Amino acid sequence: MSLLAYDLQLSNVYKTYDNGTPAVIDFNIDVVKGEFIAFLGPSGCGKSTTLRMISGFETVTSGDLMIRGKRVNDQLPEKRPTSMIFQNYALFPHMNVRQNVRFGLEVKKMPRAQADRKVDEILEKLGLGDIAEMATSRLSGGQRQRIALARSLVVEPDILLLDEPLGALDANLRKSIQNELKLLQRDLGITFVFVTHAQSEALALSDRIVVMNAGRVEQISPPRELYTRPSSLFVARFIGSNTILPGTVREGQDGIVTLDTAFGRLAGANLAGIDAHKDRNMSIVLPAEAVDLVPADVSERQMQAEFGANAIPCTIETLQIVGHIMHMVVRLKDDKTIKVEGHVDKFRDRLKAGGSAFVAWKSGSATVIDG
Repeated sequence: MSLLAYDLQLSNVYKTYDNGTPAVIDFNIDVVKGEFIAFLGPSGCGKSTTLRMISGFETVTSGDLMIRGKRVNDQLPEKRPTSMIFQNYALFPHMNVRQNVRFGLEVKKMPRAQADRKVDEILEKLGLGDIAEMATSRLSGGQRQRIALARSLVVEPDILLLDEPLGALDANLRKSIQNELKLLQRDLGITFVFVTHAQSEALALSDRIVVMNAGRVEQISPPRELYTRPSSLFVARFIGSNTILPGTVREGQDGIVTLDTAFGRLAGANLAGIDAHKDRNMSIVLPAEAVDLVPADVSERQMQAEFGANAIPCTIETLQIVGHIMHMVVRLKDDKTIKVEGHVDKFRDRLKAGGSAFVAWKSGSATVIDG
């Protein structure tokens, strides 16, 4: 694929502060036009620093930062085809809504009549026409968020950068704005790069998620793949509700690796193609969705036919029905607890709190990773 096929590329990008502290280490990604990319990770992992390097508000120590095939490492922020929305929105309190939205076009010295037309169009699209003449200080959090979005989009950027823009909103409004953001992004076809520490936002909004930890990229994957197929222990612990079973490699065959664990010989898929040599320390990652809960009276033959050797005895701690879903917590012999859920019709009258069962899974539904 040619360079011009990508809206954004970071190649071996590093950021090191003057005191020698590394903030971002060897960041690499290619982003095609119209993608919604989320940077996700704990505080201090480097996600906002990376976003600020893309915008030009932080300098790149080394590596190449490309926008539409052009290296922009040394380009000033106002010269880049990007717009940025900050968590506090950074609206001008002495200006009304229309003036705030028009500000970027005035900086670009666009003729007033043309600028007014563009402002009217974006205000209409975001449902802000009725409050165009109001002072921003009188508006709600949701309205202020839409104004910040309008101000960023009216200049028609190639890339919109969003630094935790929903962090100040309450839960219900946050969900509503999430839906609006995704629909707007699809409608406009603009590349969005979105920083968040909220897993639910990243999983709901993005086409791909970049998980960062201590300045390094741990994994870049679509949400479903990230959730069900983590590629490192950090991601397995950080994303979703995974059970991690450490062990040593017994054997590997046809992409399935069998480990000797505290619960016996158990297996999972080696999707990353890791060199799973005998006695190597690895772990089986078991997503909640991959787990089945089998009553203790199921025959060994039936269990073997469906799950192979992947069955661990457990005690059922709690059962709770919410709508059509049964939520269960089970305890293993080492006191590890696992959350399991499934349709109530599958488990009703077959499992009882305090009773015995087996946690079971198919080898291909679990993932083996290093560590």
